[in-house]
Amino acid sequence: MGDNLNISQIPLAAPAVVPVMDRVSFARAIGVTEGVVEGWIARGYIPCTQIGRHRLVNLAALTKRCIEQAEFRL
Repeated sequence: MGDNLNISQIPLAAPAVVPVMDRVSFARAIGVTEGVVEGWIARGYIPCTQIGRHRLVNLAALTKRCIEQAEFRL
């Protein structure tokens, strides 16, 4: 039997996640002003990455930091 599986026919289990976000979108997503986000970035509270001339919030690093800081008790 020559059943060929076409990869495009396989549904994705989860939507694609972008690991970075611009400051304006991040501010809107968490409900603070862009100025607050810029202050947090300047103080090093929020990890950023620079791609070309664009400074973006690094969501992957922020998520990792939050998980590491959380205290899980079973």
